[in-house]
Amino acid sequence: MTHTINRRTALTALGAAGAALATGIRPAAAQSTELSFWTWRQEDRTQYAELFGMFTRDNPGIRFAFQGFEPQNYGTALSTALAAGRGPDVIHIRAYGGLEQFSKAGYLEPLSPQTVPELANYTPSALASVTDRSDRKPYAVPFASQTLGIFYNRDVLSRNGVQPPETWDQLIAACKALKDKGVIPLANGMATAFMAEIFTAALTLPLHGKAFNDDLVAGKATFEDPRYVGALAKLLELREYMPPGFTGIDYPTMQQLFLSGRAAMFVGGSFEIANFRRQNANLPMEFMAPPAPTAGAPRLVPVFYDGGYAVNAKSDKKEAALKLIRFFSTPAFGNKFTELLGNISPIAGVRIADPMLARVAELNKTSGDHITLVHFRYQSPTGSELLTAGVQKLMGGSATPAQVAKEVTDGIATYHAPFRRG
Repeated sequence: MTHTINRRTALTALGAAGAALATGIRPAAAQSTELSFWTWRQEDRTQYAELFGMFTRDNPGIRFAFQGFEPQNYGTALSTALAAGRGPDVIHIRAYGGLEQFSKAGYLEPLSPQTVPELANYTPSALASVTDRSDRKPYAVPFASQTLGIFYNRDVLSRNGVQPPETWDQLIAACKALKDKGVIPLANGMATAFMAEIFTAALTLPLHGKAFNDDLVAGKATFEDPRYVGALAKLLELREYMPPGFTGIDYPTMQQLFLSGRAAMFVGGSFEIANFRRQNANLPMEFMAPPAPTAGAPRLVPVFYDGGYAVNAKSDKKEAALKLIRFFSTPAFGNKFTELLGNISPIAGVRIADPMLARVAELNKTSGDHITLVHFRYQSPTGSELLTAGVQKLMGGSATPAQVAKEVTDGIATYHAPFRRG
């Protein structure tokens, strides 16, 4: 009797499944959801495939379509798609002003502790990078923190009897010793805008100090403050130690100067670590904080958050997208992300096994904001645009530190009341 019932049940189930397939309706067990994911980091496709694989082991009904773009084209492609009511389900989004331009337009789904309880895994400063200042709601979860400092080739320095510099005077002395022996001391050029800003931010923070940053944000100072003008003036001491024709040297060229060992040092960000290793696995590189103004003064490193993961407000797969966002906020994801991508995850409790990344994390304990990016990249002209244009002129010899500081202050004053003169 039992056998007969089971056979009849099985035949009925098979018949129902066949009818469903004939009408184009799949049985529930066979249904799946495809989430599209867009990013400007197309070089990370393989690593994201492994990260997505971790997620699908617990969520077998969800699969992914990864699409990477050239960084310089990403913003335009994303804006165009979202404005047309399309775009990806899950968006790799820039932080700070890069996020606000999309959240204010209504393109991103706001997040809350109710929809993403894992928001509790982030520090307030990390969440601030993906929060719209007007409604104080987060619209993404942060994906990486970045630290600015100086890479150096330990073999080149050792071979030339040069110690890694700890103070500004030691930096100048090291550069002179290297140049005298035919080595390019600094790989950096000025032709690529964002790298001119990084060069400036990394080297000036320890010189003008964290108190200036605090005063600037509080509206108690402008970029014309003598502390900032003086820090810009110190940059001029480095021009003779940069590559010949440095004003025309772009980002890929400066990278290759350092990777090849022709240049001993490279002012840049921790985001270069994985990239440099991919290009030269045997590069004897180290990463250090920028030099202090004097012995014993803090060697501050500028820190910022590099973006986040957001949900398209018009996605018809929000439930699945939010599941992914929650996964992106777990320590398990953060551990694997840090291991695979060579970037520091901002998720609390993440383990950092890589010695160089662990060193960066230690440097972050003595840090300040990357000021123009974190606080003045929301409206146009951005602090980044103004500073970049000014520093390129400064290093090229067509502007003074005071003129650059005034141009930055005046440009920001068009929308930032504390900078306006009475």
